[in-house]
Amino acid sequence: MAKLSRRKFILTAGATTAGTMILHGCSSGGDKQATTQASPTATTSPTTATGDGPEVTTAKLGFVALTDSAPLVIAKEKGFFDKYGMTGVEVLKQASWPVTRDNLELGSEGGGIDGAHILSPMPYMMTLGTITKTKQPVPMYILARLNLNGQGISVSNTHKDLKIGTDSAGLKQAFTKAKSSGKELKCAVTFPGGTHDLWLRYWLAAGGIDPNKDVSVIPVPPPQMVANMKVGNMESFCVGEPWNAQLVNQKAGYSALVTGELWKDHPEKAFTMRKDWVDKNPKAAKALLMAVLEAQQWCDKPENKAEMCKIVSQDKWFKVPVEDILPRAQGNINFGNGKEVENFPQAMKFWSDNASYPYKSHDLWFLIEDMRWGYIPADTDTKALIDQVNREDLWKEAATALKVPAAEIPISTSRGVETFFDGVEFDPENPTAYLKSLKIKKA
Repeated sequence: MAKLSRRKFILTAGATTAGTMILHGCSSGGDKQATTQASPTATTSPTTATGDGPEVTTAKLGFVALTDSAPLVIAKEKGFFDKYGMTGVEVLKQASWPVTRDNLELGSEGGGIDGAHILSPMPYMMTLGTITKTKQPVPMYILARLNLNGQGISVSNTHKDLKIGTDSAGLKQAFTKAKSSGKELKCAVTFPGGTHDLWLRYWLAAGGIDPNKDVSVIPVPPPQMVANMKVGNMESFCVGEPWNAQLVNQKAGYSALVTGELWKDHPEKAFTMRKDWVDKNPKAAKALLMAVLEAQQWCDKPENKAEMCKIVSQDKWFKVPVEDILPRAQGNINFGNGKEVENFPQAMKFWSDNASYPYKSHDLWFLIEDMRWGYIPADTDTKALIDQVNREDLWKEAATALKVPAAEIPISTSRGVETFFDGVEFDPENPTAYLKSLKIKKA
């Protein structure tokens, strides 16, 4: 992983909610991404509930300014947390994924957070201890998937004439030529081993570009992607919305693809909580989960999209123009290269098509890909790890309490065989065969 130079890359502090958070620098091993931290100014004791309600009424939840964090924001803004007795929930902006990790490692009792909107592989890597500051395990639970689809891979205007799409092969010759002249080719992702890293690597490798040899894959916080592309610091990046749309709107690059084209209805972010917090407060965890599930249902209704985007665009949440968020949230995508699609069927989904259910088969794919690129040990007992982290049983409890129709509650923890844009299939019953079939890999 190439070292990210602070001199070369624009680093901007994430906006925070006035009065509730402070900003201070924080760095930790492995990744050199900027880690401007947004955390509470003081540690507060959880408020204990009484009666048959949740054990506590408070929780601190983190989010990164991405459209797929909307369920947490909406659960707060629309009073869903309050509805289920969690009247003291704070939803706190995190400047980057390393900051989210660091604050989860601290926990609210240490001045951090109890749970978060997060890249789905991160709770697994934290549980293994491969990405924590102490390199010690911090056991986590995944309580829900927050969304399907809704990410993008963007390319610099330097390569606009190539009209790169799902096939990245057209970049190979351009990269080879640029590299021979001494230029370092940087492609940005949001966190090593996270979803965006895996989407970018899969896409490059499918086109014959080795992400470990032909380019430097570097971590950059989502809100800093566009600024760095504008000044020529990178050839490509993979990130969630609204940052791909903002790049197009500012005419600083174009979208090669939106990730629903890479893998139809792929899993993306997760709602995670510290294991110790959930085990200590099971009723409170269920209440939080019910609020998030109801918010996902609300966010998925077409008639609510405009209001959702208006809410999250506010300075206290994303601080992004609503026109950078709304079109793609509605499935109307301007790729910035002459291609425009309306009502794209693989737009971001929060609830429909079992978007919220945390399929164990999907978590297995993330773990296999993290093995592929050397982020987790090749001998990891994936079944035991998934059974430890993935709490689809708690999801079902919360969904049942919400009176979700039985038809909307999956009966299997596997979605079955998945097919990617290049025809490669992932059979969760035989992940070893999938890994062996991939030509470019580290493992």
